Amino acid sequence: MKQDKTQWKLFLETISAVQWEFTFLLLGVSCLSLVVTLMFTSLWPLSVLYFVWLVNDWFTPERGGRRIEFVRNWRVWGHFRDYFPIKLVKTAELSPKKNYILGSHPHGIMCAGGFTCFSTESCGFADAFPGMRSTLAVLAGLFRIPLFREYIMSAGLLPVSRASLTHVLSKNGTGNALVIVIGGAEESLSSAPGVHTVVMRQRKGFVRIALEYGADLVPVYSFGENELFRQVIFSEGSVGRRVQDLFKRLIGFAPCVFLGDRFALLPYRTPITTVVGAPIAVPKRVVPTAEEVDHYHSLYMQSLSNLFHEHKVSCGLSESHELQII
Repeated sequence: MKQDKTQWKLFLETISAVQWEFTFLLLGVSCLSLVVTLMFTSLWPLSVLYFVWLVNDWFTPERGGRRIEFVRNWRVWGHFRDYFPIKLVKTAELSPKKNYILGSHPHGIMCAGGFTCFSTESCGFADAFPGMRSTLAVLAGLFRIPLFREYIMSAGLLPVSRASLTHVLSKNGTGNALVIVIGGAEESLSSAPGVHTVVMRQRKGFVRIALEYGADLVPVYSFGENELFRQVIFSEGSVGRRVQDLFKRLIGFAPCVFLGDRFALLPYRTPITTVVGAPIAVPKRVVPTAEEVDHYHSLYMQSLSNLFHEHKVSCGLSESHELQII
């Protein structure tokens, strides 16, 4: 019989969740504030030297970044995994002789499943898929934030820009599992308990890139991701929704208003099961046609739907739950 967790273990899990949430919500602003504040103190040379170096290093995120395996293996990620807990489920082999684009769904509020499974080794990606190297691509604007960019690059995160994706698929050999959260900011606004909505009908850029470089497509679904927070959903046309849409247009992400568990901030301790589906074979086309893009985009949507319905019951949902693709 499994023993109950000790108070110390529960404390470590809670602290790990707090640091993750702080990183997601406040660390970028804190880093920028620190660098700017130092400019008005006797330590101003540090900020000047950093900015000089930053200019020289500006394009590093789009050239593979600076991944540090030590950071991806921090013990804190194991405690964070256990907080929910988060589990990675493999359904098919991925060959290290090929490259893949994994579409991660849904976005949720903070992408806990996608981050933990693909930007840390706490869920055993490297053991489950020998020879494969997972890389999570996130909002490109995050790599323009001083100091914060260094931290997220150390975890292996890269910007979801064409230059960055192209570099991974063309100059980094084979065995790359490039993970893209297809729905992005728009999908986060649909995140709510009991809701299974993914935004991708008009999102075909990842399919075009897959065709250009012959990277197979792999659907991924994180069951439980939308259960971590209770979001305040603003109706279309409301002031709140207009503000969210404005932020999305200007800076690429939409601020979500949400409530959690303790102190209304911590995520609920809801299990997350991230299921990696079977790859869809994609041929290499230097200049793919619109018909080819539409064809493989349709195959991907059907494969994602099949993955959802095949695993929903084993992951805690009822047969009545449906996946809505918009």
